[in-house]
Amino acid sequence: MKQKLNIKGMKCEGCANRIKMMLSKEKGIIFYDLSLDDKSLLIEVKKEKTLEEIIKKIEVLGFEVFK
Repeated sequence: MKQKLNIKGMKCEGCANRIKMMLSKEKGIIFYDLSLDDKSLLIEVKKEKTLEEIIKKIEVLGFEVFK
């Protein structure tokens, strides 16, 4: 399942690195591409549940996520 997410509040490389660090520890991710310029995350996961968990974890880091 592929999804593009818009991430509000990602302003600098430090913000992007915090999200990348969290994503690198998650299971169930097939592929991801985080764009600081577009403030978006293109992600492919194995299950819908995994995507919802990842969205919650990004929000815990202090960002807003929109599908």
